[in-house]
Amino acid sequence: MKILALDFSSPRRSAAVGDDRNGIHEIAAPRSGPEMRPFDLIESALRAATMRREDIEVLAVGIGPGSYTGIRVAIALAQGWHLATGVKLLGINSVECMAAQIAACRAAGAFQVVVDAQRGEFYRAGYVIGNGMAQMVAPLKISSRAEVEHHAHAGDAIAGPDVTRWFPQGEDCFPSAATLVRLAATRMDFVAAESLAPIYLRETAFVKGPTPQRGPV
Repeated sequence: MKILALDFSSPRRSAAVGDDRNGIHEIAAPRSGPEMRPFDLIESALRAATMRREDIEVLAVGIGPGSYTGIRVAIALAQGWHLATGVKLLGINSVECMAAQIAACRAAGAFQVVVDAQRGEFYRAGYVIGNGMAQMVAPLKISSRAEVEHHAHAGDAIAGPDVTRWFPQGEDCFPSAATLVRLAATRMDFVAAESLAPIYLRETAFVKGPTPQRGPV
């Protein structure tokens, strides 16, 4: 199965292409200097994998939580690709992606994946490593800085995009499109294009504005 994966949910944007025969080829945009455009990332990953756009059978997207704008760009690309080619689509939690990466390089232990949620708050999910895999023990929620620090003081490792800005004892970790390819290869829960949406835990509220008053004619 030929898979293209996009994760634009963090400051480290990446695209990866992979299949069973040729392995996985990932291209990440540099965090300094001119930003690499999404289609440049995709084309570079396709060239590295010696594939064409029409070869792609599954497109996996990191749906956050994270950069709302970056996630929406990736979703829009996936929806347009599906409209043009009928490619199958997957939406994958970017926190789940980071948890898989952390489990791959640790023997054991408990850890919290933490993502900046703005307003002095953080998206947080708790995991323990067992049998080389990350097992969720606390579902994704919005937490205060004090809650994250409580888990750090209790002995949990803290990891996530740029977390050392707030938690110096933490470990910076960014979701990787290459990991999305590996996760997508094990899944068949494809979704309709219109069902792809960012993970956004905050409740949204809309206030209707007053009816415009017409002046005298």
